[in-house]
Amino acid sequence: MNEEKDSLIEKFLNNVGSSKSLKDIDDTLDDGIDIDKRPKYETPKGGEKKMAEYQGRQVELEKPFRTPEGPKKFAVYVKNDKGNVVLVRFGDPNMDIKRDDPERRKNFRARHKCDVDPGPKWKAKFWSCKFWSDEKVGDLV
Repeated sequence: MNEEKDSLIEKFLNNVGSSKSLKDIDDTLDDGIDIDKRPKYETPKGGEKKMAEYQGRQVELEKPFRTPEGPKKFAVYVKNDKGNVVLVRFGDPNMDIKRDDPERRKNFRARHKCDVDPGPKWKAKFWSCKFWSDEKVGDLV
């Protein structure tokens, strides 16, 4: 640990007289990789995280989460057709979804016409259909 600390101090002292700004030095001190050249956060599917403002705070779009005390089991922030960020809640908190049973999954998706018209992303139907797909719930949340 002391060797790492000594290395960082030495790196700093070597750059004190240089034309680099303190910010440039600080950005490379941690691991030697320039902060601007580090990879950006990626979602599991490879796309960048979509962020937006909702009621004065930054939220991640299209990333479902469990609602701890909400009226529904899950919620997700999405943009509606007008471009506004909305909170979509879905799922009965008092029911277990039996999506792993192929027959139940087939019946749910037929009843809600998930394969024909899942609906827009700003509707609960879209997200319910997505949760009743073949994807693992852990991959969705």
